[in-house]
Amino acid sequence: MLYDVHGNVLALKAVLEDARDAGADRFLLGGDYALFGPLPAETVDVLRALPHATWIRGNVDRWCAFPEQADPADLLQRAIADCQEALGADTVAELGALEEQIVLDGTRYCHASPVSDLESFMPEPADHDERLLGGAGERRVVFGHTHIQFRRLRDDGIELINPGSVGMPLDGDQRAAYALVREDGAVEFRRVGYDHERSAAALGERFGDVAWAARSERRLLSAQF
Repeated sequence: MLYDVHGNVLALKAVLEDARDAGADRFLLGGDYALFGPLPAETVDVLRALPHATWIRGNVDRWCAFPEQADPADLLQRAIADCQEALGADTVAELGALEEQIVLDGTRYCHASPVSDLESFMPEPADHDERLLGGAGERRVVFGHTHIQFRRLRDDGIELINPGSVGMPLDGDQRAAYALVREDGAVEFRRVGYDHERSAAALGERFGDVAWAARSERRLLSAQF
């Protein structure tokens, strides 16, 4: 389960090598593929080459296809414009047209929650959890968006799983995060080291000193929001 790659092809390649060594033969791609990273198009190309991959859409994929739905702040709109240029119109439209969520083998996969691609669950229970589930009847719900890897079992037996972020972890650990579903259905969290400093430097090399690239560089180096 690969979530929140954010244009970080070095992290993605490291994760894919680890996943293949572990025997992964199918891939669930959980959205947020290109925006805010140094190599948007190259990242999507690597993902397209995956066999037996199921894609869903994240909020930034939606924003790139429909910039008017994103915050009008200059930083975000400039990032969107740079990503659109890197990807090309056809790829932007393709990612923007992906399904928001899907149910496979009794598990619901969404980007942030069953009711939103922006509102998500956190490691600790919160009052809004029931609303975010939106009546989903599956016993396991997998999501990303917050870039924090965790598993939480609710009192009603629903298992909430965030595989973490491949390309931009925000839990203080710079290693790329993802998760494997074993043949018996158990979920294994994994972390993979890669040259995150090289990825951070590539942002400035590719996009210059624009504000969004500088922010992404700080996040890659610190693994903090």
